[in-house]
Amino acid sequence: MAYSIEKTAKTVQEAVSLALEELNLNEDKVDIEVLDEGNKGIFGIIGNKMAKVRVTVRESKGDKAKKFLYELFEKMNVKAEVELSETDEAVNLNIKGNDIGILIGRRGETLDSIQYLSSLVINKDNDDYKRVVVDVENYRMKREETLINLANRLADRVVKYRKNITLEPMNPYERRVIHSTLQNNNSVRTYSVGDEPNRKVVITMK
Repeated sequence: MAYSIEKTAKTVQEAVSLALEELNLNEDKVDIEVLDEGNKGIFGIIGNKMAKVRVTVRESKGDKAKKFLYELFEKMNVKAEVELSETDEAVNLNIKGNDIGILIGRRGETLDSIQYLSSLVINKDNDDYKRVVVDVENYRMKREETLINLANRLADRVVKYRKNITLEPMNPYERRVIHSTLQNNNSVRTYSVGDEPNRKVVITMK
């Protein structure tokens, strides 16, 4: 639920300024509703009526994504907490809890789906696109480290035995990690074969 406060002052602008000062926000981060424009009364003295406004903090994209995740957890009967960090370019959500492996799924497929849906929720019908990254207990970082080590180890094997190696099917993100890890390798090169969701990376001699 959006957070709102109401303020009264001699003028609408003064009331808005008081609300913005209390919220410590700029006007572009809130919605302003004038409840009473007030009046100065007769000769500016008799019957003087104060202006009143309601200022509501706009829900950020990160807040929307976080709210969506909690609604999803409730439907999945999963108890977890979401840590949110948001910049002008991206929304990062790290999920923490016990027994939440179900949110990762096989080879991170469930996690990728949750990330995709979260992106749809906050970017639908909105020109101001923000990248969304959803992680579970830093799974993506740990997985990336594993893939980097795997790529380097298999590249050494390709060089040693002079024989191509085809990896197991991977999602686009994981394939990119393999490609980027070996793109500057002087001995091997990589390319992808097959169709989604069974597309694979091949490591071969240059």
